[in-house]
Amino acid sequence: MLRLLRFARPIIACVMPRLFTGLEIPRHVGESLAIMRGGLPGARWIDPENYHLTLRFIGDIDDALARDIAGLLGRVQRRPFELRLDGLTSFGGRKPRALVATATPIAALIELQAEQERLLQRMGLEPEGRKYIPHVTLARLRESSSWQVADYLHARAHYRSASFEVSRFVLFSSRSSVGGGPYLVEAAYPLAATELRFAHQS
Repeated sequence: MLRLLRFARPIIACVMPRLFTGLEIPRHVGESLAIMRGGLPGARWIDPENYHLTLRFIGDIDDALARDIAGLLGRVQRRPFELRLDGLTSFGGRKPRALVATATPIAALIELQAEQERLLQRMGLEPEGRKYIPHVTLARLRESSSWQVADYLHARAHYRSASFEVSRFVLFSSRSSVGGGPYLVEAAYPLAATELRFAHQS
């Protein structure tokens, strides 16, 4: 069987940094998101090179478990799909804590996330516990009031990204204790159509 796991960098010895799986954001989409930066007091903006869409948070784990998880994720077999970001919103209700761009929750994306959730639970990880909402975090909010956030979102209600192809997912690591990056790709997992997989196996 074709092994589609392709490590972008060697898994680090000893203790791994914080891990999660996710999708990379193409440059042209990142540029359209970067235009949204500014105009919101109390926002700590994510650098465009660190934009990503989280699939499954894993956490701080030791090297042995990290290697097992990296190998297990290579079992995921999904086809590439088209995705787009379809608006801006905030998380946190009356005390907004994050500004995000939401992704269209198409079946291919939800199924990819759900398969990873099942695999990681088999490894002994606790269930996520929250409904999965696909999004790209644009800023962490500290002192932003709910009305400031509402005004910001109202002025940018038109935002929609161009669609883009998702041809792989990756295993990210983070070495920041406060969130926001830098995020590094530890391993990459190409998606391929079933027909392509069979062609390589013959």
